[in-house]
Amino acid sequence: MHGDDGIVLRLPDLELEDLDGLRERGVGRELLDLVTLDPDDVRGLVTEEIGGSALFAARFRECAARALLLPRRQPNRRQPLWQQRQRASQLLEVASQYPSFPIVLEAVRECVQDVFDVPGLVDLMRDITSRRVVVVDVESSVPSPFAKSLLFGYVAQFLYEGDSPLAERRAAALALDPSLLAELLGTSEGLALRDLLDAEQVARTEAELQRLTPERAARDADDVLDLLRSLGPVPTDGILARSREGVTGEDVTRWLADLAGARQVIAVRVAGEDRWSAIEDASRLRDALGVSLPPGVPQTFLEPVVDPLGDLVARYARTHVPFHAADVARAYGLGIAVAATALSRLMATGRVVEGELLPTGGGGTEFCDAEVLRMLRRRSLAALRAEVEPVTPVELSRFLLGWQGVGGRLRGREGLLRVVEQLSGAVLPASAIESLVLPSRVVDYSPGLLDELMATGEVLWCGHGSLPGDDGWLSLHLADSAHLTLPGPDPDLVPDEQGLAVLDALAGGGAHYFRTLSDHVASIDDEALSTTLWDLVWSARVTGDTFAPVRALLAGGRTAHRRTASGPRRTRYAGRRGPLGGLGTAPARPSLPSRGGPPRVTGRWSLLPPVDLDPTQRAYANAELLLDRHGILTRGATVAEDVPGGFAALYRVLARAEEAGRVRRGYFVEGLGASQFGTTGAVDRLRSGTGGVGATGRDRASSPPAAVVLAASDPANPYGAALPWPDRAVDPTGGKEEGTDKRRRRHQPGRKAGAVVVLVDGDLVLYVERGGRTLLTSSEVPDLLRAAAGALADAVRRGSLGRITVEKADGGWLLGSDHPVVPALEEAGFHLTPRGLRMRR
Repeated sequence: MHGDDGIVLRLPDLELEDLDGLRERGVGRELLDLVTLDPDDVRGLVTEEIGGSALFAARFRECAARALLLPRRQPNRRQPLWQQRQRASQLLEVASQYPSFPIVLEAVRECVQDVFDVPGLVDLMRDITSRRVVVVDVESSVPSPFAKSLLFGYVAQFLYEGDSPLAERRAAALALDPSLLAELLGTSEGLALRDLLDAEQVARTEAELQRLTPERAARDADDVLDLLRSLGPVPTDGILARSREGVTGEDVTRWLADLAGARQVIAVRVAGEDRWSAIEDASRLRDALGVSLPPGVPQTFLEPVVDPLGDLVARYARTHVPFHAADVARAYGLGIAVAATALSRLMATGRVVEGELLPTGGGGTEFCDAEVLRMLRRRSLAALRAEVEPVTPVELSRFLLGWQGVGGRLRGREGLLRVVEQLSGAVLPASAIESLVLPSRVVDYSPGLLDELMATGEVLWCGHGSLPGDDGWLSLHLADSAHLTLPGPDPDLVPDEQGLAVLDALAGGGAHYFRTLSDHVASIDDEALSTTLWDLVWSARVTGDTFAPVRALLAGGRTAHRRTASGPRRTRYAGRRGPLGGLGTAPARPSLPSRGGPPRVTGRWSLLPPVDLDPTQRAYANAELLLDRHGILTRGATVAEDVPGGFAALYRVLARAEEAGRVRRGYFVEGLGASQFGTTGAVDRLRSGTGGVGATGRDRASSPPAAVVLAASDPANPYGAALPWPDRAVDPTGGKEEGTDKRRRRHQPGRKAGAVVVLVDGDLVLYVERGGRTLLTSSEVPDLLRAAAGALADAVRRGSLGRITVEKADGGWLLGSDHPVVPALEEAGFHLTPRGLRMRR
């Protein structure tokens, strides 16, 4: 049931325990599949279902009354509503049998255009496909105000469902004329396809359908039998033309004689021509065309069928590109009116489409099988898109930012779950996950959201090796697909005796607190056990049920990405002894022994789930995951992700997916090679230029440039992965030749832990090395530098970055220099110090 405030989905015959089971499996995600449709199918689905609705019955009654088809018996008296409904129902029963009845078509047009905003629904489904619109499921114990009004309407509609008139409950099955309806709606496929279908693709498809291509040529008698079953009656010369090179007429004659002797084919005369037909068509040829059958046909093949002529015409349509009714009449020796009647019946069932489909049709309309027309449309679109110029690398950068939701487009728990799903398996510095990666994608991100997902078992984290300063490489995973995205234990990091003891304690299953592990491994003290536990984390063997130990670990050292701690700032006197012997901020309190263990091992610890070692399953999962993450998958992006087997392992999976129509391959981004893969929604969004952050299209020139700060290793940063690092804007030698090579080697960008990039409208403008003392510029445009410096200063003020003191730019000292980045930093709020330009929270 639909309304202006939403849609109600009713799940019949569902008990409470069934609902609990569905809720455990994620009923919301399953229901999302019910409300997301293929944009190309929306209009047809609505038109098909509209005839069975009460809305259509009411609109038909109103249209019939306006057309004076339901006159009053007495003009001076009103007619009761029940009588109007009854007469409209009787009229509809008769009118529904005629596909071109104007009142039926007008009622459908009113429902589709005036009542339902079908074009808006198509646009919405396209936005969902291209991820301009995000769909999330929210489960609440109390209905919202919108849901309350819908539920009230639901009760009102279904409480008296049995008492509503028959005409209002369900209309008769409609037989609509698709071409007339399409013209009324302004969506005629002929109008849309007349200038779209490519002549070369039409000729290619015709040859394939008629078995005239070398790869589909007949090689032996079995192929000839299959050919006759697919195409219908064919003369001997036609069979020879459809045979492989080297086959002679004698070979074809011998094959046909063998098949005829085995009672698999028969010789018939159709349209004044001798042909061969599969014996299964004997009754159709006899009843539809009056063909004389040879003696000896088994009785099984002589049984009449429901619509013999319709079957022959439908097969002709399946094996031909758009054709005229005269072509069918000539092929079977029929009158044109007879062939047109059979085609009309097929149009009523939706198997055949009529319209001006071919630019060289010679006038009039053509007929075409619906599936053949879809094939021609897809191939013509592919040919047209192949001729489209690829976008620039900067457009790819803008697209990737929008595709991954950078800029805070998602909210709450469901939004964070979607981000984790997209970043599953991406290896990131632990210090960047909650300072730069997640806050840039989720509005008002808080650590509690991630802890909640981990506590409920929906998300887990995995270590990939340590970094200097109590930091390391981590990845987030959805628990449902972790067996396909986890890397497995690192074979180079073999546990020692203490590590084996801890693994033995965890091998029984379940999760254990640190003190439980300590009691099990009594010979190891707390500090050694903590170190051993983290060694097992970095070797991808052990994980925790919360992110708190990672935060505690990061708080105890000099991490790659420094972040300003939230909360009150400590004064310079904190920790000093006061004049009375106590601390300067609070009186000293004796420390008490704790059963919880050190802060960096809080929570419960368990073994990571076992991984699926099937290479096929992992390659398929990796291909789907990387397409979901990058949208447009290139060789460089795959290499940066360090996928096992590299791009070659994924290429086979992607090529098969392209053959199945699930992905597209093409030259989408210039300069990145021809092996680029993407989903249809991603490619359309990339080429439309509406996928980035900030202003797009012609508004970009008049709007302030949008700048984002990302970790250099963030998957949303295409530079150093799919795209090469841009050229340096300023000579790193400062105009001096001495030490040129050494200085350039020292200051080179890379996807390193601790490094930060600032992108402005997709262009990489600033690259800040770890620690913030040195930065590299890729532009000298003042507006871009000001926008980048402002974004960098805002990140420091928000606490995403620690204090930054910029000492060098492009290899040269900033103090006393005329580097173009100096005024941009000063305008953003950086102040001059003896060491350089500084910004602090």
